[in-house]
Amino acid sequence: MGWIVFAFLSAIFAALTSILAKIGIKDVNSNLATAIRTTVILLFSWGIVFAQGLLPKISTLPKNTWIFLVLSGIATGLSWLFYFRALQLGEASKVVPIDKLSLVLTIILAGIFLHEKITLPILFGSVLMTAGALIIALVK
Repeated sequence: MGWIVFAFLSAIFAALTSILAKIGIKDVNSNLATAIRTTVILLFSWGIVFAQGLLPKISTLPKNTWIFLVLSGIATGLSWLFYFRALQLGEASKVVPIDKLSLVLTIILAGIFLHEKITLPILFGSVLMTAGALIIALVK
């Protein structure tokens, strides 16, 4: 399977995540809900590592990899904490489009830090995504 299949599968499961989370956080502190979700992800991901026999490779990871994976984990944790709180306070159909502005922010950051080329079609698409997200989330 190519990257696009995995990207679409990611989108499907991300959508399910939002709906299931919105149902699951009713009458629960959003931080507690995030901790429960994170524990499930922790067990699930380590289960895959053990099943694939990848644990011995952990000792071969370079220091730089560790630093960026830890920073990524911190960013993910903060994202989830804020996302669950927003989802608890707002409607999923309005919270999720704002959260998905991460697409546009990723394009900008990829251009700055990864030196990825931002072409006119990418810029135009980013403007459309931003406009769409704001219209969905903010227009009454």
